[in-house]
Amino acid sequence: MPRVILICGKICVGKSTYAEKIRRESSAVLLSVDEIMLAVFGQYAGEKHDEYVRNVQQYIFDKSLEILRVEADVLLDCGFWTKGHRDYAKEFYRQRGIPCELHCIDIDDGEWRRRIEKRNGAVAAGDKNAYFVDENLLKKLEEGYETPTEDEVDVWVR
Repeated sequence: MPRVILICGKICVGKSTYAEKIRRESSAVLLSVDEIMLAVFGQYAGEKHDEYVRNVQQYIFDKSLEILRVEADVLLDCGFWTKGHRDYAKEFYRQRGIPCELHCIDIDDGEWRRRIEKRNGAVAAGDKNAYFVDENLLKKLEEGYETPTEDEVDVWVR
């Protein structure tokens, strides 16, 4: 039976890299909110950014059901920053009888800051495949990220 893997973690901890590794190893389909948002809106979606993210996330959940019907695993690279979002995702799939795992990527704060600086440099140099992490986004993340508890996580990647 196909399964869904929810990739959880702060911005710039390696979620996309981890998801891509699993995708290659298991021939799963990767659905990424950032990939869609950046392709459609570029770096700045303006004041409606959060609304657009919610719409893209719902689209991804619905699209995942199509993919699961053809017996392929699905990787959701959506961050899953809050317990509420993680619980919603798990319940969405549980109600449909679909196995679901939460994989959490966690790195120390020093490495996290170095990765943010590296990403920002790449974006400033023209990389259009990632968000520039300015002070507002960093503050939003630090205020909004809820670290998962041990009982929520199926696989820790540290």
